[in-house]
Amino acid sequence: MGKDSKDAKDIRDGKERKEGRDRRLIDRALDAALDSVSSIDNSGTLSERMARAAKSSDLLSMVWSLPPAQRLMFHKGVRVDGIDTTDTPGFEGDREDGERFIDISSSEIARFQKLLYANGVKGVRRRLLIVLQGMDASGKGGIVRHVFRQGDPMGIHYHGFGKPSEEELKHDFLWRIRRELPQNGWIAVFDRSHYEDIVMPHVYGTYPEEVWRARYDEINRFERDLTADGCTVLKIFLVVGRDEQKRHFLGRLEDPTKFWKFDESDLDARERWDDYMAAWQEVFERTSTPAAPWYLVPADNRWYSRAVVSELLRTTLKNMNLTWPPLEVDPDAVRRRLEAE
Repeated sequence: MGKDSKDAKDIRDGKERKEGRDRRLIDRALDAALDSVSSIDNSGTLSERMARAAKSSDLLSMVWSLPPAQRLMFHKGVRVDGIDTTDTPGFEGDREDGERFIDISSSEIARFQKLLYANGVKGVRRRLLIVLQGMDASGKGGIVRHVFRQGDPMGIHYHGFGKPSEEELKHDFLWRIRRELPQNGWIAVFDRSHYEDIVMPHVYGTYPEEVWRARYDEINRFERDLTADGCTVLKIFLVVGRDEQKRHFLGRLEDPTKFWKFDESDLDARERWDDYMAAWQEVFERTSTPAAPWYLVPADNRWYSRAVVSELLRTTLKNMNLTWPPLEVDPDAVRRRLEAE
């Protein structure tokens, strides 16, 4: 065996050993998280159960070599058109590991969601707005189905924004957005959002430049006011590659159950891909703020983007540090009244 062949083999063997170690670390982390999750309801006091839930979430986060909240947050110098859409940064496992992670994480999301909803019923102003953006076929719909698979529909509001209606055009561009904001204790998921009202006129020139450029500051004020009032804003852009989008478009043409998903206008947008990327780049630079940062998620591997969103959502809910509302009646008096029936 020549020296070059031996060096290549050593590199390959080293890579395989590393991948094996990574898989074992992920398996151990997921096993520990699952054991912890399974023991939550058997813990003693309420405070002990809350502590166990927090620990379970921390154990789940250990599968990431670098938390998505750090690795994928937009910062100066990041170019959306320079992102490797096939990459899975921060996650060293494969699809099977990712699916297992999502399944365990979704159960904890459901737990924290219920806690958020209970606080909202009692008048606490905490709530969550998730903004999902991305080019067509980037997987926005699948995110909702998979990440919230164990969530309670009572407490989750999903709304997709399309072309403004005649009624909506009679109002300020944020009017239709405000109508769909989450109530106290609720999670609202926007499939597209107020950002379309900057990107579309930027790309197609449907409004004068001074009109849509002024919306950057309006949106920043809007989101700053929301967060100050107790609404956490989680903004996620799913970065899909052109080749992957093409693959999904062709798949829709071959599957009668997906014909409804395809519109010829999708091809018009595809032809202006670079224009869209330039418009979104400016959006990230102008509206990724400390109060409401953007996260740019590689999305060619759907399992990965779903795992990222699951991690961001679960940790966001956990970090609200909510507690279960106390009983507001005398339990002994209630028992006596029931026993007297």
